[in-house]
Amino acid sequence: MSTVALPIESFGVSHRGCVRDHNEDNYLIDPQTGLWVVADGMGGHEAGEVASASIVDHLATIGIASSAPDLRARFEDRLSRANSEIRNISRSRGVTIGSTFAALLAMDGRFAGLWAGDSRIYLVRNGMIFQVSKDHTEVQELLDRGMISAEEALTWPRRHVITHAVGVSDELEIDFQQGELIAGDVFVLSTDGLTAHVSDAEIEATVRSGTPQAACQSLLEMVLARGGTDNVTIVLVKIGGGRDGALHQDRSGAESLAR
Repeated sequence: MSTVALPIESFGVSHRGCVRDHNEDNYLIDPQTGLWVVADGMGGHEAGEVASASIVDHLATIGIASSAPDLRARFEDRLSRANSEIRNISRSRGVTIGSTFAALLAMDGRFAGLWAGDSRIYLVRNGMIFQVSKDHTEVQELLDRGMISAEEALTWPRRHVITHAVGVSDELEIDFQQGELIAGDVFVLSTDGLTAHVSDAEIEATVRSGTPQAACQSLLEMVLARGGTDNVTIVLVKIGGGRDGALHQDRSGAESLAR
C-alpha cells in the first residue's frame, strides 16, 4: 500500500422532500475504508427503504482493504450479497423491490466510481463539473442511439424508467469509471431527487463556494425551495492536499434532516 495519502473531508444529508411521506434513500460515509455510497430504494412504503438499507448495511462490513483491487473485490462481494438478500425479500413478499446506488471508492491516490440506475456521481475539478456516472434509464438509451434530442429527454414521458438496479434480477449489472485523485477534487454523490431540481452548473457553483457540509446543506435547501418532489440524498467528498503529503485525519459528518 502507498504510504502517501490525501486528506479527505466528507459530509452527507438526506431528506424525504416536500411530497413523499417517507424516505426510501440511505447513504454511507466510511472514510476509514475509502467508501462513500448513496442508495435510492424502489418499491413503495416499507419496501424501497429495505432495499437501500440492505445495500448500505452490507457495504458497511467491508473493513480495511489491503489494496485498491482488494477494496473493489470486497465492494462487489458485499453488493452481491445485498442483491441476493433483496431478491429473497422480493420473493417472500411477492413484489419487486430494488435500489439504485452510486458509490465512490478511494485508495492509494486513485478512485473508482460505481453505480446502477440513475443515482449519480459528479466530479468537480479545476472549476469544471464532470458527470462520472451515466444513467441507466430508458431515456439515456434513446439518447445514446440518437433517437431523441437532449431537449426532448428533459420532458420524455418515460425518462424516469430505470434499466438497472440492485435487487431487480439475479444477475447484478453495474458500471464503473476510474482515475487518479487530484488535490482539490470534489465528488458529489446524489440520488435523483437532487438532479430533478438543481442543474449541473448550480451544483458546481455551490460545491466551489463552501465546505462539504455547507454545500450539502445549500443544495438541499435549493431542492426543498423548488418543491422537493422526491427523496433527496447528497454526499460530498473533498480531496485536500497537505504540504508533506501525509495522511490527515478525515473530518466527516452525516445529517438526516427528516427520518
